[in-house]
Amino acid sequence: QVQLVESGGGLLQAGGSLRLSCAASGSFFSINAMGWYRQAPGKQRDLVARIISGDSTNYADSVKGRFTISRDNAKNTVSLQMNSLKPEDTAVYYCNMVVQISPGIKSSVYIYWGQGTQVTVSS
Repeated sequence: QVQLVESGGGLLQAGGSLRLSCAASGSFFSINAMGWYRQAPGKQRDLVARIISGDSTNYADSVKGRFTISRDNAKNTVSLQMNSLKPEDTAVYYCNMVVQISPGIKSSVYIYWGQGTQVTVSS
């Protein structure tokens, strides 16, 4: 069983910075991709940023230049540095990881989600 634990959410004013972190624990072979999604009230869950093997990244247009995703493979963690926050960034942020449980078994790839952490940006 793989568990993702997030930390770092909070309440802050527009223009501020916040760093989210997510750590994976449990028994698995590798983490193929890590990412952050967010969901505002009444809206669908959308991709914020994603990083895959080889450190290739992609970002939602709305956060490009303000947010930076990074991963620490040794610690099985992914972080999201959020700068110049805006009220429209307010949402619950979810960590996401694509995990391969067993080596050599491609069908043992599963998607896991964190519990979510609230980020509230006031104007």
